[in-house]
Amino acid sequence: MYEFREEDVQPVGLHLLEELNTREWTQAEFANILGRPVQFISEIINGKKEITRESAAQIGAALGMSAEYWLTLQDRYHLVVQRADTSNTAHLETVRRRAKLREAFPIPLLVQRGLIHATDPAKQERDVLRLYDISSVDEQPSFALAARRSNVAEPMTKLQEAWFVCVRNAAKSRQVARYNEDKFRALAASLPTRIRSADDFTPLPQEFARVGVRLVHVDAFPSSKLDGCAFLLEETPVIGLSGRGKRLDKVLFTLLHEAAHVLRGHVGAAPIVHEASPGGAPNKDLEKEADSLAAQWSFRHGLPAAPGRISEAWVEAVAKANGLHPLVVIGRLQHDKVLSWRTSLVRDAPTVTKQLQEWS
Repeated sequence: MYEFREEDVQPVGLHLLEELNTREWTQAEFANILGRPVQFISEIINGKKEITRESAAQIGAALGMSAEYWLTLQDRYHLVVQRADTSNTAHLETVRRRAKLREAFPIPLLVQRGLIHATDPAKQERDVLRLYDISSVDEQPSFALAARRSNVAEPMTKLQEAWFVCVRNAAKSRQVARYNEDKFRALAASLPTRIRSADDFTPLPQEFARVGVRLVHVDAFPSSKLDGCAFLLEETPVIGLSGRGKRLDKVLFTLLHEAAHVLRGHVGAAPIVHEASPGGAPNKDLEKEADSLAAQWSFRHGLPAAPGRISEAWVEAVAKANGLHPLVVIGRLQHDKVLSWRTSLVRDAPTVTKQLQEWS
């Protein structure tokens, strides 16, 4: 029984010629055994014709070997020749580089957003290292942030990490004053009564900059399940919004929620604070603190008990009493499960997508 040997690296035709010489068969005799023309055998031996599955089976039957043996000999030789080709080796390295980058990072999305080079893997790798602030693609990025996510019990996904590094990258170019906690607290507390229309979002980055906070918008990545984040960049607070909620009240509450994280000291030097402990379980205490402070800013005297049937007039009266946009009241009632998420009261609710996009 013949077995393939790793050291047998030569054209398959030479192996066939050796077998014929061992048996003292001429090419004509072997061609007759196979029922093939002599030219067929000659072209295989001279490397002008490759062995097919059919001819490998015939040669194997005549010589007492398997068809796989001859096909393996042929493939092995071609692979060795291929590896010796420097241009092909360079191409394979490019393929490996692309695959490694694609496995670790959402490359198509980063290309689509214009954050990395479109095609060259070497340039893509350079751009990724800069964007993620790492020294090699094998390095695991570390993050210290609080993030408002809908999958808080799970580790951050690649898309969520990518969105965060995009926020961090955008924040680096924002010039702000020295951080003033008291002024920032006053600004955050005033937002619920000052945001009365979608256009009131437009000047917020400049207002945040004056109190030393970088406010950034990066469009939500598809299926990223992330609304916003807060972290420190060189001791300066940064708040990022994805605009995923779109509605005025949802984006406003995310902004208040992240501002509360900053003011409660939830962002800092911890390895990861993304609304979950390093073990993966949500840190409910931190979330309750942030939600509680955001709610206090919105409803300083509390939300009155809702009637059995909540009318538009009642919502407007509560909103007016608290100096709020009516949608903020509706959003709170929906959050508390007093109102259905499909209530007709949110018909034609204003969105802030256009205003957030103007921030950049």
